[in-house]
Amino acid sequence: MNRRPLSAVSRRTFLREAALSAAAMATVATGRTAAASPAFALKYVVASSLYGGLSLDEILPEVGQQGSSAIDLWPRRHGTQREEADAWGRERLVRTLERHHVALALTTRFDLGPFGLDQEIDFVRSHGARLIVTGAKGEVGLKGAALKQAVKHFVEAMRPTLDRAGAAGVQIAIENHSSTLINEPDSLRWLRDFSVGLPLGVALAPYHLPQDPALLAGLIRELADRLALFYGWEYGKGCMKPMPIEEELMQLPGRGPLDWAPLLRALYDIRFSGWTEIFMHPTPRGRPIRETASQVTEEINRARVHLETVLKVVSR
Repeated sequence: MNRRPLSAVSRRTFLREAALSAAAMATVATGRTAAASPAFALKYVVASSLYGGLSLDEILPEVGQQGSSAIDLWPRRHGTQREEADAWGRERLVRTLERHHVALALTTRFDLGPFGLDQEIDFVRSHGARLIVTGAKGEVGLKGAALKQAVKHFVEAMRPTLDRAGAAGVQIAIENHSSTLINEPDSLRWLRDFSVGLPLGVALAPYHLPQDPALLAGLIRELADRLALFYGWEYGKGCMKPMPIEEELMQLPGRGPLDWAPLLRALYDIRFSGWTEIFMHPTPRGRPIRETASQVTEEINRARVHLETVLKVVSR
């Protein structure tokens, strides 16, 4: 699959920059920060993996500085915070979250896979969370009828896990990862169709899809209420090899070339009520995306301001 960005055209670039400039001028004139209208706002959650192996003691004070009060705990090899939560025990974790006014919103467990989530369901439920993100299982590279049948089989195989999740009030969201069964637009559509009435949703990662704003916006509208989590994450220059930090950071909104306006307009149109997670992968995995916790927060905020500025323009 070609995940590299489409060639930018000067007219679209000009229009995007003009819109951002106009929004910035309006912000200065009114003295208000750029944000969506009161009727709609993105609901941000912070991925602990962006902080690498830093402790929750260092990360949790940063969450409130990012327009959020919720965290997504990641395990090794991307982070260490999910294991840290187990090492702390329930009482210490609850006490520390409360002290920093942060809620556990979800956990991301690609390591467990979609069929190994029983204990994780109990963990997130016990902390008041309602979502687990994981990847799909099945043959990669299928097309057409074979892909449709494989997605149907995958959903059916997940029934015992979904029954347990539903009873606990927890939803499972499948990310469209490029190395899994659910990795392209048709597989996402069939996952939607075969999971009607089940606590199974989608964690949509633009990074793993063609960098075509119209296609991505169309998928957002097609998935609609099955969209549980949306990643503010674009391909940029990829994340699979070492590169200068400025190139690595091009996965973040506002640093890479992706035109976010159509995607944000689609989120606005469906009144997306799930979580939005600004995201990227560093290379090697497991290190913070910047050297210090405060620098990571600064980078996340830079991306968030970009999303909010564009959203304000497209939602007028």
